[in-house]
Amino acid sequence: MTEGRQHTPDNSAAGGFIAVAGGSGFVGSALVSFLRQGGHEVVCIGRRKYGRWDITWEELRRQPALLAGAKVLVNLAGERIDQRWTRATVARIRESRVGTTRLLAEVAATVAPKPSVLLAGSAVGIYGDRGDEVLDENSAPGNGFLAELAVEWEGAAEPARVAGIRVVHPRLGIVLHPQGGVLRRLLPVFRLGLGGPVGSGRQWMSWIARTDAVAALVWLAQDSDIHGPVNVVAPAPVTNAEFARTLARVLRRPSVLHVPALAIWLLYGRMGRETVLAGQRVLPRRLMEGGFRFRCPDLESALRNELRAAGL
Repeated sequence: MTEGRQHTPDNSAAGGFIAVAGGSGFVGSALVSFLRQGGHEVVCIGRRKYGRWDITWEELRRQPALLAGAKVLVNLAGERIDQRWTRATVARIRESRVGTTRLLAEVAATVAPKPSVLLAGSAVGIYGDRGDEVLDENSAPGNGFLAELAVEWEGAAEPARVAGIRVVHPRLGIVLHPQGGVLRRLLPVFRLGLGGPVGSGRQWMSWIARTDAVAALVWLAQDSDIHGPVNVVAPAPVTNAEFARTLARVLRRPSVLHVPALAIWLLYGRMGRETVLAGQRVLPRRLMEGGFRFRCPDLESALRNELRAAGL
């Protein structure tokens, strides 16, 4: 890859290429596949290359001009949250989100032509554990590591904002698809009839089908009037107990077992408390007001759709 090489889009109507950081991940891979099927040229940014024109983080640091000609930047990169939070793990989690966003924002601010939009990923964890409180994009951040991380994560995009680039923060909820995330871990357990609520079961789960998550990201990239935080969740959050009952019903299995909170504490420590035992009752106010149409607005239709799409 030569210094300053600009990518030439395959489709002149596209007006440039799309750069996706974290394009090999659970959500990123689905987004990249969708975009390429639509005829867009997509360049992935990550720790390693999977295609000829992909860019590594090290190359981008040395050669910022590699992103010249990108019309859209998307950052979905991030170390897994679902692991014990040692000091080293916490540092990696933060750098993989805050550091990558800051780098992309700084590069976007300096290249010519500048991208029209930066989708700088975030998460509903920014609201902290809020019980039954109904939350939207106007709600204040909460407390805890995940909330503090998300605030710093979103703030890292400031160089792009200052440079006049439209910045959107898709605050992703629990993304559902059998290939990854929560659903991949739960399916084997529930298929054995061993599934059930965790802890009190009253904690809220703000979820979205991966199909809708990808569609929402594309929609946010295209709508030039939207900027700032946008909750990328379905309009019908559920409690943990309701989630367990619905998944069991879809799989035609019982949901009678209960995982005590103490077990989660012993297995996962602080991570378990802030993820599995905590919750947020989040609504996608800006998506709904903007007219975004959910293919799977309720949990049962989402589970059935995503299982069927995966051939399960």
